[in-house]
Amino acid sequence: MPTDQQKDTAIFICQLLSNLYQPINLFRYDQRLKTIYLLAGINNGLEITINQAGIWDFEL
Repeated sequence: MPTDQQKDTAIFICQLLSNLYQPINLFRYDQRLKTIYLLAGINNGLEITINQAGIWDFEL
């Protein structure tokens, strides 16, 4: 189950992507790693993970 910090950050990131007219192609919570993973952008160019503390990072 995502933490409150993860949920708040996920809402912020989704709103940010929406404001920039970027599609969100995949939204997934990984129960093993306890992270939220987002695949977004045109041509899936944005990979974002959100850890349990709500800190987000771009995956390269």
